[in-house]
Amino acid sequence: MTHPFDRRSFLAGGLALGAGLTVLGSDPDWAGASLTNGPGRNGVSTAKPKRGGSVVFGIDTEEGGFDPTSARWDEGGYLYGRTVFDPLAIVTATGGWEPYLAQSITPNADFTEFVITLRPNIVFHDGSPLNAAALHLNLTKQKASALTGAVLQDVNAITVSGPLAVTVTLNSPWEPFPYYLSAQAQTGYIAAPSMLNNPNGTSHPIGTGPFVFQEWVPNSHFTATANPHYWRPGLPYLDQITFKPIITPDSRVDALESGVINIMHTDTPASIKEFRGNKKWSYFDNSGSLLGQADVNCVMLNTSKAPFNNKTLRTAMAKATNAAQYSKIVDLGVNAPLTGMYQPGSPYYTKTAYPKPDPKGAKKLVAQVAKQTGQPVSFTLNATNDPIVERAAQFLQQAWQEAGMKVAIDITTQAALINNALAGSYQAATWRQFGAVVPDLNYVWWSANTVGPPLPLNMARNADPRIQAALVAGRQASTKAAQIKAYSEINQYLAEDIPYIYTDRATWAVVANPKVQNFVNPTSPKGTKCYGFDQGVLWPTQIWVS
Repeated sequence: MTHPFDRRSFLAGGLALGAGLTVLGSDPDWAGASLTNGPGRNGVSTAKPKRGGSVVFGIDTEEGGFDPTSARWDEGGYLYGRTVFDPLAIVTATGGWEPYLAQSITPNADFTEFVITLRPNIVFHDGSPLNAAALHLNLTKQKASALTGAVLQDVNAITVSGPLAVTVTLNSPWEPFPYYLSAQAQTGYIAAPSMLNNPNGTSHPIGTGPFVFQEWVPNSHFTATANPHYWRPGLPYLDQITFKPIITPDSRVDALESGVINIMHTDTPASIKEFRGNKKWSYFDNSGSLLGQADVNCVMLNTSKAPFNNKTLRTAMAKATNAAQYSKIVDLGVNAPLTGMYQPGSPYYTKTAYPKPDPKGAKKLVAQVAKQTGQPVSFTLNATNDPIVERAAQFLQQAWQEAGMKVAIDITTQAALINNALAGSYQAATWRQFGAVVPDLNYVWWSANTVGPPLPLNMARNADPRIQAALVAGRQASTKAAQIKAYSEINQYLAEDIPYIYTDRATWAVVANPKVQNFVNPTSPKGTKCYGFDQGVLWPTQIWVS
């Protein structure tokens, strides 16, 4: 399903695998490692980088603006963001975090206060200094934003505490707060005050990043050139990078094969099967590179009103849905089937009580619900006009109708689907959401505090007090073991409540001409290997061409 609604797309609105390879998910070890096209074709290089040259990157979306405090970023927005801005922190390859634009991010003993100290002598592209005043402006605008403010609802105060330091005071302990200052969250990117104070600034990004904005022609290209004053010595290697939105997957593949673009990302199973194992191309996917969780393909149910305020019916829906068949038929065996928020290989994975496929049992429960309510089970499934999504909707419609439900499909735009979900004016919707390196980044989607106004981000309206208690416990836990316990409990509670009908996880891949080197091998300022490819987003900083 190609309309995501994760921590990024909330801010955005809303296949031959090799001979003999079985459907992913049939082998318990399938999640052990990412799949690549091998050494020299895997996006990692230890050779001496060459300076100069340019890259054209084909992406699957276009943005409406670039201001990190107000624009609606999705994967394309994050790619633009990592090009012209820098985040305060970066996530390491092992799932920890390190300061990036910040020199340090220091909590007090109970994690109710964090002091963010910036690196000295860094300037924005317009020559203005990166100092505490600039950081304070960014964070206060993030907190006041109708979009990002919901994410920072537990921030109590933001104060300047030194020439390069800002202190953030929280309403309660929040141990994972630095992840919201990292490259994984829009709230972590820092823009120049001149951009933030300009009414038209969102179209003219100014940051401290490795590339300087040159030109944006919406739906055509976004071009940036190397920052000659970049604060990380020797970087970037490229003279220029251009992002080219090509929304249709087949057209993006054609552009790569014809040389119009040099590199692309995709989450389309057919494209993944075409390039995985084809040694003509460099290739990397995130099928096993999980720190927290993958994007979850599912059907989201509105549990606040009929018919899905009835748990018996939600159970019937789950029993009537065969995720393994869905993976094989709809997603061509590329995406592993799911029975929970996490998959094997994630530290948060546990087996859950989510119902197993049981068509006969589903049919009995549907009949039971019809008898209880005195009317046939009938509902509408909302979906977008993407061909893959339509195929998915038809697969699900058939399965549910075989269980005795009457299912209509309403094809709409992605924006309308997301708006309906926020407004609660839907019954069921094809959905993709939740991919995050740490589960706390999904707090607003699961919290009982976000079921209602002002912004109901818990769009399934599943107000389970057990989940809320576990979210608080995970946020306040000071040890990894305690965090794993809390988020594993949430996984179990969601499997019991069934606000989501799980199908499979989304796999993202990046494919490139082999001359494009080192595209999934970022490092922190201190040289630590960092998380290279997250749900379609990589780092352009270290890319070079041979």
